[in-house]
Amino acid sequence: SSHSLCQPEREEMFHRGPGLNLTSGQYTAPLAGFYTFSSTLHIARREPRRKRPGCRGSRLRVLICVQSCCQHNSHLESVSQLESSGDLFTISVTGTLYLQAGQYASVFVDNTAGSPLTVQSGSDFSAVLLGV
Repeated sequence: SSHSLCQPEREEMFHRGPGLNLTSGQYTAPLAGFYTFSSTLHIARREPRRKRPGCRGSRLRVLICVQSCCQHNSHLESVSQLESSGDLFTISVTGTLYLQAGQYASVFVDNTAGSPLTVQSGSDFSAVLLGV
């Protein structure tokens, strides 16, 4: 079914605003309209990296998705290349999405790196209603 395409494998979420639900970890739009979303994540490698000659690092994607569907017209995305040196990275994503009343948005981290990553404190997520 098409619903299986919307099931995230892993997610890290940090939400602020009146639509925040700490139990579900989602920001729910109180009104239909255009929302500006912004998220900055501070991400650290949890294990020491192994230096490999010629290793260019791995890609890290951070997405803000509507209804957990990280597809073409329902998400914002930022991609960063994790270099082979360094253990702390900051990646930001920002943009505007249209949400119907009752729809939710959440932040996802797509980790293709070889070592486990953890989102550090000080990371943030915000949503501002621009207009209906």
